[in-house]
Amino acid sequence: MTEDTHYRYTNAVVLVPLAFLLGIWLVYYTELRLGINLNNWGIYPRTLKGLRGLLTAPGIHGSLEHLYNNSIPLVVLTAALFYFYRDIAWKTLILGILLSGGITWLIGRPSYHIGASGLIYVLASFIFFKGIFTRYYRLVALSLGVVFVYGSMLWYIFPVLDGISWEGHLGGFLTGLVLALILKTPLPKLSKYPWESEEYEEDTDPFMKHFDADGNFIENIPEADSPPTDQTRQPPKPGEPEFSNQTQSRTSNPIQIRYHYKKKGDSSSD
Repeated sequence: MTEDTHYRYTNAVVLVPLAFLLGIWLVYYTELRLGINLNNWGIYPRTLKGLRGLLTAPGIHGSLEHLYNNSIPLVVLTAALFYFYRDIAWKTLILGILLSGGITWLIGRPSYHIGASGLIYVLASFIFFKGIFTRYYRLVALSLGVVFVYGSMLWYIFPVLDGISWEGHLGGFLTGLVLALILKTPLPKLSKYPWESEEYEEDTDPFMKHFDADGNFIENIPEADSPPTDQTRQPPKPGEPEFSNQTQSRTSNPIQIRYHYKKKGDSSSD
């Protein structure tokens, strides 16, 4: 499996986040339209009636500001989940809602806990820790992006402000960490360069031939010497000097010419 086949756009990347967004806004609009309050459908810790909030609490919000603050991170993180972890995205969502709600039900104060912030903490925690655990460069980059954008949310897992469910935030954070540890996801195979292979030989690499022994780059590689060929001397044409062939090929095969002068009285013969 390569990166091109593993990380690709699917309809779930857009449709699932939009479905969540439409759902929570529709619930809030219904409350305003009918003049009702659905807060009692939230999680009420350590009561049987409060267990129904494990499924319903993420869709209920107490104010327009609460709804708006949860909408953008819910869409962004859900889209990232289905793009980078589509094989385990639904498991992460379903288990994240149930486990984070269960932790809130166990440790929460006696009050109704509502809102999608618990799920948001599940997604942010899962995406961050999963990328670090896989050590795959794209997922690590995604983890760093989550820290950069949503890192300030970490403070709200502690009881720093009244009126917020820090128990739900803490439950979501711990749930994301646990899911990052137990859920396995396939990773694409990284393509290896030729020099990363064990059989790689530098002397046979066409690119490395462009460098001399001192490491200087050679743009035009000299061609290998062609095998020597026998050169035959053509007989001179009538009226052509005998050394014409030698003159034409002087650059490639120079010929030395000796001159011998006879002195008077020298009876030696050539």
